[in-house]
Amino acid sequence: MKGGGCIAAAAIWRLMIHSYKLGGFNIIIDAASGSVHRVDDVAYDAINAYESEGEAGTRQLIKEKYPDLPESELTELFSGIAELKDNDRLFAPDRFSGAAANQGEKTLKALCLNVSHLCNMECSYCFAGRGGYGGDGELMTLETGVRAIDFLVENSGGRKNLDIDFFGGEPLLNWAVVKDIVRYARKVEQAGSKKFRFTLTTNGLLIDDDVISFANREIHNVVMSLDGRREVNDASRRLPGGGGSYDEVSAKFRKLVEARGGKNYYIRGTFTRNNLDFASDILHMADMGFTELSMEPAVADPGAPYGLRPEDLPALCGQYEELASEMLARSKDGRGFTFYHFKLDLTGGPCIYKRIAGCGVGTEYLAVTPRGELYPCHQFVGNKEFMAGDLWRGITNTSLLDGFKDCGIYSKPGCAQCWARLYCSGGCAANAYRASGSIDGVYELGCELFKKRIECAIMMKAALV
Repeated sequence: MKGGGCIAAAAIWRLMIHSYKLGGFNIIIDAASGSVHRVDDVAYDAINAYESEGEAGTRQLIKEKYPDLPESELTELFSGIAELKDNDRLFAPDRFSGAAANQGEKTLKALCLNVSHLCNMECSYCFAGRGGYGGDGELMTLETGVRAIDFLVENSGGRKNLDIDFFGGEPLLNWAVVKDIVRYARKVEQAGSKKFRFTLTTNGLLIDDDVISFANREIHNVVMSLDGRREVNDASRRLPGGGGSYDEVSAKFRKLVEARGGKNYYIRGTFTRNNLDFASDILHMADMGFTELSMEPAVADPGAPYGLRPEDLPALCGQYEELASEMLARSKDGRGFTFYHFKLDLTGGPCIYKRIAGCGVGTEYLAVTPRGELYPCHQFVGNKEFMAGDLWRGITNTSLLDGFKDCGIYSKPGCAQCWARLYCSGGCAANAYRASGSIDGVYELGCELFKKRIECAIMMKAALV
């Protein structure tokens, strides 16, 4: 009985706090409250023992481990722990499960327009089947793009600020239509009830002066794809003739970023099993002068040559730690840069509803194919099981989207005992589906990488206090 009780207590404790050592710091994260504590060795050991051993048992453990600790400091330590606990900043109960059922009706606020199901590159890891999403390559017409803008307005309720992502394939293959869609949306804005913000994701091959001028005037954020070092990038991001893209696109990215004043862009890479030392690729891009960087793990069958595997986790987690350390060093000597996955707002951040439900896939966000078909997000495009309707008939598969409305950290059994659940919001539904066959499943390797990124991000915050 005593052993069973200890196991139960330990399970509850793991739900409440997460403790780790990184970068020379002892860090305690209170999962439910979001409180983060940077503590000394004594407090670290005491807090880790407190919930299972109680105050009396923990006092004894601390006295045995630190026999020279003055009684006054011991008393102060436990007084501090009690105060934090009373104020729900340590071992706080999870009070948010009810919020999942009280979010109200969600209205649409963003569309991903797949303006092109054609691509002028042949990237080995492309989830979109090298741009075609399993179908015949098509380009969106202006008529369909205009209808998409109207559809978003009609279904956005009282929302004023709306987002449009131009995606593909390669959207610059349909650049004239992209520009005309933006112009139409600007006319819609003149009515005064809506405001549009545009994002463009491009491989960069077709960037020219017109693209730069228009994007800098009308596109809020430009996402450019580059995988880092020349040999790494060119191994995966290949031209149709088999050559690499590094030299051509990196020069064009530099030109666009310089003209943009270094604002509102991301250089976004993908790492695979072929570059488990991906921190070197991020640092390479920083050395190129780019300061807004992102690097995503390729999501693929582990049997694929480039697919990440569970045994790669130690190396991958080590790369995030190495990157965090180098970023801190560079920040101190004036060479700092932003890494998207280390961005973390501990004082504001997303509201609790966003933390519970995530990105809004299938509820606040939909993807549109060149034909005007609607999907929960761009990563489901081409899988007819997930087609929700179209721009003209509206949502016809309501039961599909009802499943996404209920999808979140309290619908996923795998999230129940995870300390990071209010940081990741349950993770990517598309990745979960690929890994488990269910949007309520878990992509375990992705979860472990996410948790390591959060640990690094919080450690970096601790280093700057």
